[in-house]
Parts: sequence; C-alpha cells; structure tokens
Amino acid sequence: MPYLDDPLIVFTDLDGSLLDHHDYTWAPAQGWLDRLAGQDIPVIITTSKTSAEVAALQRSLKLTHLPFIAENGALIHLPNEERAAHHLIGADYQRIREVLVDLRKRYDFEFRGFGDVSPQQVADWTGLTLPDAELAMQRDASEPLMWFGNTLDFSRMEKMLAEEGLALTRGGRFWHVMGQDAGKGQAVRWLTEQYQHRRGKARITLGLGDGPNDISLLEAVDFAVVILGHHDQDMSLNKDETQIYRTTRHGPEGWREGLDHFIQVR
Repeated sequence: MPYLDDPLIVFTDLDGSLLDHHDYTWAPAQGWLDRLAGQDIPVIITTSKTSAEVAALQRSLKLTHLPFIAENGALIHLPNEERAAHHLIGADYQRIREVLVDLRKRYDFEFRGFGDVSPQQVADWTGLTLPDAELAMQRDASEPLMWFGNTLDFSRMEKMLAEEGLALTRGGRFWHVMGQDAGKGQAVRWLTEQYQHRRGKARITLGLGDGPNDISLLEAVDFAVVILGHHDQDMSLNKDETQIYRTTRHGPEGWREGLDHFIQVR
C-alpha cells in the first residue's frame, strides 16, 4: 500500500467517479483533494469530457497547473508556462464525423452524435446546463453517440469503423468513436512515462473509475479503485486482486472510500 508521502500520481475519471453521476458535485472528495495538493501529488483528470469542459472544471478544482487527459484518452493537455499544448492520439474530429456521416448515409445506421444535434438535445441527454452542453460539443478527437438501431447493425458498423482506423468505446451514457490507437490506458502510460522521465525516478500510480471506458485506465495503474457505478456492465480487470479495491458507494463518496483504503498516512 502506498503512503501519502510516496511519489504518487492519481489518475481519475470524472462523471460517476470524482463527480456525482446526477448533480456533478465533488464535495465528499474535497478532503482528499486537499491532502493530495498539500503533498504536491498530481491529480490527473482522465475523462470522456472535452478540453473545454475540463479546463472549466480544473479551475474549480484548483488543478489548472496539471496536465489532463480528455475525450477518453484521445487528447492529452500539457500545461506550459508560455502556452498550453495538446498531444493528439488517433484521428481528429473532422475525420471521425466524415466517416460516421458517410456510413449512416450508405447503410442507414440509426444513431445520433453530438455533431447531429443541438446544444439543448445534448443538455437533455446529459443533464448538463445549456452552457456546459455547448462546452461538451467543442470536440477535438472523439464523438459520443446515442445508438437507436439493432445489435446486428451495431456489429456491422463497429467492423466498418475498424476498417477506417476507428474504434467504439462504451462510456457511462454514450458510445464514443475515436482512433483505434487512442484510449485512457494508453494516455495514462504515456503521461506516467513523461513524469518519470522528468523526475528521474519511478512513480506509484493509482487510478479511479466507474465505467467500462475506465478499464484500460485501471489496468494501466499500480492500484485500481473500481467505483460502484450506475450500470450493470462487467468491470473485470486483468490485475492481481490485491491491487484492486471495489467501493460500496457511488461517485465522490466511493472516490473517498477508495483513497481511504489504499493511501496510508504515516
């Protein structure tokens, strides 16, 4: 078990993890956020949200000096004293939209993405306010989909996307289309290597997530907190069970529970 004064990095999902699934509060986790900040332990947001959404949340969470992983790992934001930079993994948004629109036109697949609807529809789907829904639509490298078709058509579309170098990832509310090389796990490994290279020593990593799109994140870290989710999806991990903790509570209460379990204070 790691100690609070060990060289830690914490990677965390947002919706249903650090943020409550319904009202997006993180109040139950604030105590641990303060402790981690006091020890200069990076808390790296790792989410399906866009850069625009995360930037606003980072200000509220007081994490603006840290990198973050957006759009399910398709984009890594790297802060810099002079300017911010983005590390893009896989296809860009324009390419993804072109492929999706072409497949729907040719095969009449029944889905709607954020690029097909209004901010009000995104707000209705997500429970976000209208301004926050507009931030969610400022995408760089992935497209969330609501699927309305049958299972056979879904399998056909998944195969056709793969032929175009794209992949589908299941999130809490949506399917996400992004480049095959993208993913939370790949982004976590890349960013961990950057930290270790710059500091010249190994870092202990801890990850927290609640949904299927967090599995690669949880498998990429040393210690994994599987937060109780509002879904019935399989959350099996290819890890030693001693490195996994499954919470009994949802959202930020589960987030706090997971850190209480793994991080010891001397």
